[in-house]
Amino acid sequence: MAYYAEHAQQLKRDLAAEVPTDELRRLHAKRPLLHALVAFLNVAVLIAAGIAIVHFDRWYFWLPCAFVAGFAVFDFTVLLHEVVHRAVLSESSDRAYRILGLLYAVPSGISASQFTRWHLDHHASLGSNIDDPKRHYLSPKINARWLKALYFTPALFPIYFRAAAKETAAYEPELRRRIGRERLFTIGFQLAVLAAIALIGGWAVAFKLYIVPVFFIFPIAFALNRLGQHYDIDPTDPAKWSTLVKGSWFWDVIYLFSNYHLEHHYFPGVPFYNLPRLQKLLLPFYEKRGMTAMTYGSLLWRWLVLNRKPHANWDEAASLNLHPSASSAD
Repeated sequence: MAYYAEHAQQLKRDLAAEVPTDELRRLHAKRPLLHALVAFLNVAVLIAAGIAIVHFDRWYFWLPCAFVAGFAVFDFTVLLHEVVHRAVLSESSDRAYRILGLLYAVPSGISASQFTRWHLDHHASLGSNIDDPKRHYLSPKINARWLKALYFTPALFPIYFRAAAKETAAYEPELRRRIGRERLFTIGFQLAVLAAIALIGGWAVAFKLYIVPVFFIFPIAFALNRLGQHYDIDPTDPAKWSTLVKGSWFWDVIYLFSNYHLEHHYFPGVPFYNLPRLQKLLLPFYEKRGMTAMTYGSLLWRWLVLNRKPHANWDEAASLNLHPSASSAD
């Protein structure tokens, strides 16, 4: 039995008792046209932001547009995430999901097959220091502000690809070859886009239109999103192995509902557009378990300023800081 399934059996029973069966069935209903609309709007936002970046010369006009573009690029990984959990189509189709996965992986330069295997292993092994590949390979091993800050910079790319390479080394040969082919294609596509922009508009335009959104804004979107996943947790309670993030229309739009990561781990098959509704239904459950919803601002403060450790109980750390004598007595 997988690590998470073994430790979350009682949690699954509690959740089943909390959400009515009919409501849970409705939450799992897939609406392909709604997914397509969200994907179309993300592409439209990226194109509109790109046009604005080229049009405006002053940095205080084009830089906010670059932020929008960078977050839109990140959101293709959210769309890919829906494909991984087969939460797009009413009737499953391996071929259709394969095509969608490849399309959504290209904008961020990753391998769809690697992301799929990595993410499903993460779900199966949530809570494990060793078997969860994201926790084992990607989380910072030194609790230092300078290292954690690097995840918000272009340094994220070598950090991520180094972690992915370590995990991929254990995969079967055929999967490794497929990942290699996909990665070469997506990276080649990215380089071709950069070269085309530089050739047509010059390197100044390429800097604004490609380098800033992809290399400087994308890491911010990635690192902040991950901050709301599994860093502030209670290791003793499987119900709290993900971080409860407060629902917000702003972050729903910015992150395409991927800010509801706790709810996603509870019910991985629920499409992202139904997660806000799921969180509302689970509010009594959270209250009974003493769970407090966090904001990205408070998480960022605790992570970088207060220097909390990853995958730890940050409320408990705050209590120990308030009562140092109790800590020393232990």
